[in-house]
Formats: sequence, C-alpha cells, structure tokens
Amino acid sequence: MNTLEIFIKPWQEASQDAYLIRRQVFIEEQGVPLDMELDEFDPLAKHALAYQGPLCVGTGRLVMVDSNHAQIGRMAVLSAFRNQGIGKAILINFIGQAKAEEISVLTLHAQVSAIPFYAKLGFLPEGAIYDEAGIAHRNMMLSLVNTI
Repeated sequence: MNTLEIFIKPWQEASQDAYLIRRQVFIEEQGVPLDMELDEFDPLAKHALAYQGPLCVGTGRLVMVDSNHAQIGRMAVLSAFRNQGIGKAILINFIGQAKAEEISVLTLHAQVSAIPFYAKLGFLPEGAIYDEAGIAHRNMMLSLVNTI
C-alpha cells in the first residue's frame, strides 16, 4: 500500500489534478453543473492534493475570506478511495495550516450527508439546510480560538 501524501499548491500547479477529482466526484457522480464547479475563488485558494503513490485521489481548497476567517470547500475523494481517512487527512491539514496562519474561524458548506464527517473534527452546524447545486447543504463552523 502506498503512503498518503498531501501537498498544498496554488491553482496554477493544482488545477489539473484537482479538476480531475472534482469533475469525477461533483459533476459525474453528483450532477453538479459544469459551470458551477469552477469559480472565481479557485485562483485565490490554496489547494490540497492527496496522493497515494503517483495517483491523486483527493482534493480540497482553502479560501481566505478575511484575515481571521477562511472557508474550506470542494472537498472530494475518488469513490474507490473513500473511507480510508483521506478526507480526514486533508481536513486536518487545512486545520493545521489555518492555526499556523492564526486564522480564528474556519467555515464550510457541508453536504448534509457529510455533516457527521465534519462534526467528528469539531465543526458545528449553523443555520438552516439549503440547496446548493441541487444538493442539500448546511453551513458548519470551527472556532480555532483557544484550541490546542
């Protein structure tokens, strides 16, 4: 078994691998419209790419909202590699990076089915459930103030 490695890259370096994962998961599996998948935040974000050996199997992005707040998004793992801790490793990497950059709040738009996944790492649901790209979502937040 190949070990998992996670790299943080700008969009210019991450776009090819990240888009392949996102196309397969969001567009092909979940039916997200192509014109909604790529957006103006991609060039501004830091992108996580998870590799098992030479194969990119997962991705996510971290977008700065302001100096104290960042948003995690576009978290995706190829179906054959789910339930192996890859998404958790990406999320832990982002939390560590946010702490290192002294970001005090992380938010995300969780698909309702993924709320328990994010909750295990301390994210709390906020507000009502809403529709995003035809999929039920709920906002979640993690305060990094006074955490170890």
